[in-house]
Amino acid sequence: MENGAVYAPTTEEAPGPARGARSGLTAFFSPGRLQWYRRALKGLQLLLSLLAFICEEVVSQCTMCGGLYFFEFVSCSAFLLSLLILTVYCTPVYDRVDAEKVKLSDFYITLGTGVVFLLASIIFTTTHDRTSAETAAVVFGFLASLMFLLDFAIMLHGKHQETQLRKPEMTTRAEALTEPLNT
Repeated sequence: MENGAVYAPTTEEAPGPARGARSGLTAFFSPGRLQWYRRALKGLQLLLSLLAFICEEVVSQCTMCGGLYFFEFVSCSAFLLSLLILTVYCTPVYDRVDAEKVKLSDFYITLGTGVVFLLASIIFTTTHDRTSAETAAVVFGFLASLMFLLDFAIMLHGKHQETQLRKPEMTTRAEALTEPLNT
């Protein structure tokens, strides 16, 4: 007996490649997990930190290079971290990890990146040689740190509203809790 005769009536043909509106790479990209303004902020964080890094890389010489090197490290790290968080939110990776851990990681990464990027921009402002590439890098650095801190403020506001909704009402009197039920 041949395998085809045994399995032919019960097996189904494997579906072909996905066709339609969400096929290929777009089937794996779902930006709907973030509100539109948070998606826009994440995109701006990504773009501005990349532009700050590129402008800083154009600098060919420096007299006080410590601020430049620190800014380089922070801008590159900010770009990579924002790319990582955006990738997690917009791909099926989000479904494989705990959503609360992703949100908590995003909360602390955004805060840390915003503060350190602001610090790096301030330090680079005081140590740069006033070339146009350095000035552009500083401007993009301040704008990127502003986007990170604004995103953090929005997340903090959301957490505050969430805790206000969960807070039980304190209308019960303490005496009523100590009185016996059968009187």
